[in-house]
Amino acid sequence: MEVLVRDNNVDQALRVLKKKLQREGVLRELKQRRHYEKPSERRVRAQAEAIRRTKKAARKQAQREGLLPAPKKKEFARRPGMPSAGRSD
Repeated sequence: MEVLVRDNNVDQALRVLKKKLQREGVLRELKQRRHYEKPSERRVRAQAEAIRRTKKAARKQAQREGLLPAPKKKEFARRPGMPSAGRSD
């Protein structure tokens, strides 16, 4: 995995790296490997994850077909002192 550092901005490169690691599932795997997991526990966890994925896919499909209402959009609160996008003060 490779992340480019532009204009000596290491903070932004770190954020990009963390996002990539999160997306790939590396961080979750590291947490799981900290302690030994019995094969029976692994099967139970894998089965529960499969059920969760199936339910999520069914919920998304029902939303696309109009059987369920779409999720509400999240509103992001502006932090004080931060300039808003598109405005030049």
